Amino acid sequence: MGHNHSHSHSHGHHHATTNKKVLLWAFLLIASFMVVEFIGGILTNSLALLSDAGHMLSDAAALGLSFLAIKMSERKSTSSNTFGYKRFEIIAAAINGITLLVISLYIFYEAYHRILNPPEVQSLGMLAIATIGLIVNIVAAFILMKGDKDDNLNVKSAFLHVLGDLLGSIGAIVAGLLMYFFNLGIADPIASIIVAILILISGWRVTKESFHILMEGAPDDVNTAHIKESLLNIPEVASIHDLHVWTITSGFPSLSCHLVLNDDESHDKVLHKAKSILHDEFGIEHSTFQIEGRSSGCPGHQDSCN
Repeated sequence: MGHNHSHSHSHGHHHATTNKKVLLWAFLLIASFMVVEFIGGILTNSLALLSDAGHMLSDAAALGLSFLAIKMSERKSTSSNTFGYKRFEIIAAAINGITLLVISLYIFYEAYHRILNPPEVQSLGMLAIATIGLIVNIVAAFILMKGDKDDNLNVKSAFLHVLGDLLGSIGAIVAGLLMYFFNLGIADPIASIIVAILILISGWRVTKESFHILMEGAPDDVNTAHIKESLLNIPEVASIHDLHVWTITSGFPSLSCHLVLNDDESHDKVLHKAKSILHDEFGIEHSTFQIEGRSSGCPGHQDSCN
């Protein structure tokens, strides 16, 4: 059996350090204003502000959990956790996504009752707090954009939390203007519903992606059929079976498969070729191969492989 393990440690360490910094600063900013917005929502009796504050509470939890996840993923592997704690990052993203879904459903419920019986809302106070909230969320979004939000699912989920909250602030501002100038009390719950829909969409995306990883699904940007075809193009390879591709954590795709060779070929030569193909064509740096001779077959129990 041949093994090939290669990781870009310096590149990964740089991203991890940057991600930690942006998550920490965004957490401090969001958590601080969340308290202000919650108190303001109670004082002004605005569901739009209260729902936004509830979303900011989930933001703060998401950012704190994401920061903790990266810290946990830095812990070294042990005999019982051979991949270390890298998967904790995906678990955190899944929790964040589910939290978004729950919050959106609660906003729908509360908005429904307020549409039936619109309460009195202090629109000017609501406008002032929502405007400050918009500025805070814009700053937090810019901070998170400096992180690895496109490739790191954890930072991506945190960014979507903040982006949804930013839209919530815009909705609260629009609702406040409509109530102030046109006395439309129903604008407050309607703005909350619009925000809830946006939160629901982003929450579903993060939850779906994180569960796909937890279920050992192949990365979306990796075509297993193309991988198999490329490996079969190696002249020394007779056939391939038990090909598995999955993701340990964001930016850490892994592969394992059985390569059946002609008996008289060098397995070291084939491993080098296979390693180059995976790295150059598919960006996979962590791989494990089982080498088998055509005549001897798979050395599994009962002459079968997993």
